[in-house]
Amino acid sequence: MKTLLSALALTTALTGPALARPVTLTTNMNQYGGDGAYLALYVTDANGTYMGSLWMAGGKSKYYEHLSDWYRATGGNTAEINGITGASVGAGRQLKITLDLADALFDAGYELRIDASVEDMRDSPSEVVVPLTTTGAGQPVTGRRYIQDFTYDM
Repeated sequence: MKTLLSALALTTALTGPALARPVTLTTNMNQYGGDGAYLALYVTDANGTYMGSLWMAGGKSKYYEHLSDWYRATGGNTAEINGITGASVGAGRQLKITLDLADALFDAGYELRIDASVEDMRDSPSEVVVPLTTTGAGQPVTGRRYIQDFTYDM
């Protein structure tokens, strides 16, 4: 039953019905001196189990395997990201998206994760891992390699 509720909560997050709120996800990239970064933004439960994808920056599926934590969790299934993709994000640039996320995702042990990859540079799985909490909104989280900082605002 918990898995069903979790799946429902994430489905709600992507479709935006009544018990959801708009959340703006802002990712600021470092000046890392390379091509545009591919980013996978996805949600896991408290045990790190993949629950669903929120956004994929970068449109060429042949590079998705370099987003290794996301790829391992999904088996590289592009159906996970149908309709939620955008362009890769260049060095020093910003990715800012607003999604309707289910209220049930906040303060319930869920985490938002971002994997990053840049061509001819090192991959960065779990570049950002941030618990989804109401108190964490607006608090910048520093990335490990390519992401300068990430925030979510409600």
